[in-house]
Amino acid sequence: MMDVLKKLKDMELNKMEQAVVIKEKKSFSKFLIIWIGSLISSMGSGLTAFALGVYVYKTTQSATYVSMVTLCAFFPTILLSPIAGVMADRFDRRLMMILGDSFSALGLVYILMNITNGNIRIWQICIGVAVSAVFCSLTETSYKASITDLLTEEEYAKASGLVQVAGSSKYLISPVLAGFLLISNGIELILIIDILTFFLTVMTVVIVRKSIKSTKIVKEKLELLEELYEGWKCIVKPKGILVITILLTAVTFYMGFFQTLYIPMILPLTNAKDLGIIQSISAIGLLVSSLVIGICNIKKHFVKVLSLGLASAGLFFSLMGASTNLYFIGAFGFIFFGSLPFINTSADVLIRKNIPNELQGRAWGIIGLISQLGYIFAYSISGLLADYVFNPLLTSKGILANSIGSIIGTGEGRGIGLMFIISGILIIITAYILYSTKSLKELE
Repeated sequence: MMDVLKKLKDMELNKMEQAVVIKEKKSFSKFLIIWIGSLISSMGSGLTAFALGVYVYKTTQSATYVSMVTLCAFFPTILLSPIAGVMADRFDRRLMMILGDSFSALGLVYILMNITNGNIRIWQICIGVAVSAVFCSLTETSYKASITDLLTEEEYAKASGLVQVAGSSKYLISPVLAGFLLISNGIELILIIDILTFFLTVMTVVIVRKSIKSTKIVKEKLELLEELYEGWKCIVKPKGILVITILLTAVTFYMGFFQTLYIPMILPLTNAKDLGIIQSISAIGLLVSSLVIGICNIKKHFVKVLSLGLASAGLFFSLMGASTNLYFIGAFGFIFFGSLPFINTSADVLIRKNIPNELQGRAWGIIGLISQLGYIFAYSISGLLADYVFNPLLTSKGILANSIGSIIGTGEGRGIGLMFIISGILIIITAYILYSTKSLKELE
């Protein structure tokens, strides 16, 4: 009799385990649908970012104006991310994504109308990208929090790898497409394509939302500042999370340098089409690494992976700046981009595993605000440093131009190369300091 009862109990447990597996598979399939929408949106955004960068630089011949447009495209998203994070915890996260993507198209429509009328100004481009960025802030934090809704802890690293595949499309696929489209059709077609991608993204979220219950996690109607404070406590209480947040700020600072100055550094050496091809080839490294992480799934040694990835990124960031050979720049860029997913995945998993789900939205909002301040700082100073400090040093006849210029070259864009070299060295130093940080190791 006891054996029969035991068998029945084992059968019941097996059924429960099978039900859990089915539920997890269903959840991951829903994540994949949202991920496809994110991939489409990222490709469209990458097309516009590349096209506007080339358009502004060719029009003004100024890295400062390129950085100004880039700053306007990111500052609203970063500034509003804590509030968007509270909204992601307070309301249906999928609904926030739908609203964010739907209204983000308005800014691009404004830019398209002014370009079509033939009377576009830099300040009008800045307004357009800023309006789009305001509504993108709703999408970003809700998307990150939704990952925790849909997946188990064991799937976080895999999901992070796939998320970075989607993010890499703006560097991998978009630049080469934008380069060809700019030559054959102009910037107007690129803006139209990007506008359409927003609505395709909305459709993927609508599909998933129908099969998921509303995720209004906050039970009490707390004050906004109180909710933000709750999110802040999640970050500062485990000191390691604060360390990671500061690290991510440094990473975004150097990525801001790359995003702003890569076009002014390479364009004097070639044309827009070749620039797009080189950037896309470099970004293949991001795709390859993201796919490896998504398939193999990192399960331990996150701090070591984070430090090694950071050191590798710094080394090849410097080498990109040191070369004027387009093949070498593409190869060094490949390894630089290939290092980034290991940094991002390790940081993402360490943070996600140490913050309760009900506080994920506001926590990611605050982490997004702090970490992406690096972008703001980089966008604010990179163009000015390039135009008024480093480029003049390597275009004039002086000791620095004769010594360093004999190694990395002189002329337009070589000052930016020197900025890349210095930045890469600082990244390597940061990696060494990070690996010896005790509070970070305690998160594992």
